[in-house]
Amino acid sequence: MADRAPTARALARQAVHASILAAARARLTEEGPSQLSLRAVARDVGMVSSAVYRYFPSRDDLLTALLIADYDELGATVEAAEQAAAPAPGARWVAVCRAIRTWSIAHPGDFALLFGSPVPGYVAPRATVEPASRTTLALVRVVADATADASDVGSDGRRGSPTAPPTAPGMVADAVSAGVASLREFGTELPEEVLLRTLMAWTTVFGTVSFELFGHYVGSVSDGAAYFDEVIARLADDLGFTALFD
Repeated sequence: MADRAPTARALARQAVHASILAAARARLTEEGPSQLSLRAVARDVGMVSSAVYRYFPSRDDLLTALLIADYDELGATVEAAEQAAAPAPGARWVAVCRAIRTWSIAHPGDFALLFGSPVPGYVAPRATVEPASRTTLALVRVVADATADASDVGSDGRRGSPTAPPTAPGMVADAVSAGVASLREFGTELPEEVLLRTLMAWTTVFGTVSFELFGHYVGSVSDGAAYFDEVIARLADDLGFTALFD
């Protein structure tokens, strides 16, 4: 049995839902996530607040919808960049990382919601986990393919998995075991050292973008794009492969 076409009423509801989300995203850029107000969003779309509550019963429901929409949009952008890149892991790594930065700079308010300070009183539900994982999965997928590709040799001549440097006993187990374990949930069988370096690379990529977006490079970095490329090239080398720039 063929699916029925959506009714005019359903289409109208979808349009209103989308307009509310668009207005809320604009508010994120103007005021920041912690200041988001359903009443203010209602004014922006020309609705009374009671009508908006029929779509989003609370501010937390609106925040959750925004998180899911933003994570999915970022994830789709990153996945498209990976698919369009040359098949070599080094080229895909550059494409994925650059896509993260490009999207983030174009959507500073959304980036602040996803990766900035937590919104007081709000706890993201499990429904946000899968959308949030899309970008991380792309990074892990590239690293896994690079690790499996013995022909891709880093500038220091490494093949396969990098080895751990001397470190304090139990550092990985005590400090980042949860992070390493979470990366294993993506279905890869990467060695612990590779997973640790992937975790470090993931946080460095987003930390570098965050510094640029929030103005922390003043007086130290004059070209954010060039500096970002240098960072991701060195991260790739640390992971045991070579970043390939077009």
